[in-house]
Amino acid sequence: MASGTFTVRDQFIPFSPPNIGEEEIAEVVDTLRTDWITTGPKTRRFEQEFCEAFGCPAALAVNSCTAGLHISLATLGIGLGDEVITTPHTFCSTVNVIEHVGAKPILVDVLPDTLNISPSAIAAAITDRTKAIMPVHYAGHPCEMDEIQAIADRHGIHVIEDAAHPVSGKYKGRTIGSGTNPTSFSFYATKNMTTAEGGMLTGDPDFIARAKVVSLHGMSKDAWKRYDKAGGWWYDVILPGFKYNMTDLQASLGLGQLRKLSAFQARRREIVARYHDAFGSSPFFEIPVERPEVESSWHLYVLRLNPEAWRIDRNQFIEELKARNIGTSVHYIPVHIHPFYAEKYGFRQMDFPVCYTNFERMVSMPLSAKHTDEEIDYIIEATLDLAERFRA
Repeated sequence: MASGTFTVRDQFIPFSPPNIGEEEIAEVVDTLRTDWITTGPKTRRFEQEFCEAFGCPAALAVNSCTAGLHISLATLGIGLGDEVITTPHTFCSTVNVIEHVGAKPILVDVLPDTLNISPSAIAAAITDRTKAIMPVHYAGHPCEMDEIQAIADRHGIHVIEDAAHPVSGKYKGRTIGSGTNPTSFSFYATKNMTTAEGGMLTGDPDFIARAKVVSLHGMSKDAWKRYDKAGGWWYDVILPGFKYNMTDLQASLGLGQLRKLSAFQARRREIVARYHDAFGSSPFFEIPVERPEVESSWHLYVLRLNPEAWRIDRNQFIEELKARNIGTSVHYIPVHIHPFYAEKYGFRQMDFPVCYTNFERMVSMPLSAKHTDEEIDYIIEATLDLAERFRA
């Protein structure tokens, strides 16, 4: 099908397809042929290899990044009457878990370039009820952790890192997750590496030991320790925990993906470079930044439309790309405009102007190690064609 001089391809290009090969399939089949498919030896191997890959002090495999954040708050004893400072520019789960433990989320605005939480806004929001700061490493670009950590240390409060995006990302040479802060990663289907659903919580070994109990019903022993030949059936429930464990089937996928991650990252950077070259000098777009002191994981490539250059808005831009068989997304709908939070706390759209005004013009472009050169060529051609058709 042709649109003027532009020919629309027949096959849809998904926004972020998982890149799963025969190695992962073989690892999963190997698990299915054993007598153990839930949390067991493959999960423990995955935790160990993740620690070795990124220098983490200790790790706990869980069923989602959300679970890791919830476990972190519960393990640290944060609850009713406490406040946790975080960003409105995130997926709702970051803030939902604060509500789950009975604490109050305190939202502060973001920086105009990275769209990460603003350290100065954090400092201004501290009260005697503040118990934690929850920075989100948006799009894979690490937050300004030295400044954030200094604020936390000055006030004696915790830092819990939402690392859903930055697996393999680095801040000033330090890999995200290699410190002692509770840090929660996501392996959701669209992430840089995937276990379909799943996550990893890293941090200080003593903290991870306590978090492990919280993550599985508050039991003193997990099923593997009870049902293995060397185990015993007795266990004690020492607190009312959750059901947040990862299975060996998921971990099998993770083991294969972890071994390929460096190659995946190299491919993502190639695609990012192509996008930068195509869109970087265009008056129609603002491209994402990578500050010199960080190494982004490039989980997302978020274009921001320059509204004055267009006759259409962001929503129509997305629809036009969809009509050309290109999948995109928006990351994220600001938390403060969702009905639950707007009604409970009385938030208005412009309470966080940097967050909201950038949300109105952002589009997450297709980015996956699975995307081919031909697909990227087509995406670039289609996007530039739209710019010419709808220039102001």
